[in-house]
Amino acid sequence: MLFELDGVRVRRGGRVVLDGFDAALPEAATAITGPSGAGKSTLLRLLNRLADPEAGAVRFRGRDVRELDVLELRRTVGLVPQLPALLEGTVAECVGAGPRFAGRPEPEAGPLLVRAGLDPELAGRPADRLSVGQQQRVMLARALALEPAVLLLDEPTSALDPEARDAIEATLRELAIPLVVVTHDTAQAERLASHRVAL
Repeated sequence: MLFELDGVRVRRGGRVVLDGFDAALPEAATAITGPSGAGKSTLLRLLNRLADPEAGAVRFRGRDVRELDVLELRRTVGLVPQLPALLEGTVAECVGAGPRFAGRPEPEAGPLLVRAGLDPELAGRPADRLSVGQQQRVMLARALALEPAVLLLDEPTSALDPEARDAIEATLRELAIPLVVVTHDTAQAERLASHRVAL
């Protein structure tokens, strides 16, 4: 099993959002669906330890995530957040940030941008001058630069038009790694995932 959550209890802003929550996510593509405020993004944050439960356990491939080195976990379990959080500098510098911080060689940005549905000529442009949709795709390229074993995506196409959404979905389907996708779009969940967790 890829992830297991047993008896998980989590608060956000003083409010309990998950209580006694159990789930098993297989080594496949899983969609997490549910209404706003149900805890979808919180659940995603538990999987790479951006948050820890106050009760219960989260396991990654059989091991409690609290036993794992947090930085190595986050490099193995990549996260693309809903809201872009780009660093200052060029698009290429943003894409190479993960490998650079990990002490690895920086990959060429162009091919990663193409995989994320962007023109490789954007590599030299200041990242803060891109549209929100383009920034979202740069975040995907940045996550892919680390060659993660698992990819977590929080509403990965929310700021995209249908054509760009379709391109990103095609990229995600081509990845040979398990995905965990938070989406409010039930049709997208059906297109991308073979397993679903409803909150």
